[in-house]
Amino acid sequence: MSATMTKGSVPMEMKKVSISAKRQITIPQKFFTMLGFDTEAECMVRGNELVLRPAKTNTGGEFAEQILADLISQGYSGTELLERFKKAQKEVRPAVEAMLAEAERAADAGSGYETYDDVFGVEEKE
Repeated sequence: MSATMTKGSVPMEMKKVSISAKRQITIPQKFFTMLGFDTEAECMVRGNELVLRPAKTNTGGEFAEQILADLISQGYSGTELLERFKKAQKEVRPAVEAMLAEAERAADAGSGYETYDDVFGVEEKE
């Protein structure tokens, strides 16, 4: 059975699935394809909901050029540049995930955030 509902102004599709004796479920094909699942999923508890979503595969590599440019401008090179780059790259994903979690909390709770800039800040122009 499939149903369409809304959460705020966001339409949500819902389908009831069975849970096996081993606590396994099958993701409906439509949802699997629509959301881009592959071989892994992330599972988290949000309030009294279980959220299942495609595993994120980015590792901060999309910021590599900016990280390197910043470190080079600070005068790093050679082995020191490599070590600083590795450290900075490991910090990208947790920082982005923390920002996304804060944005979700703000959206779910109506906590007074009103704009994208309130949640993520204003990007400074050079």
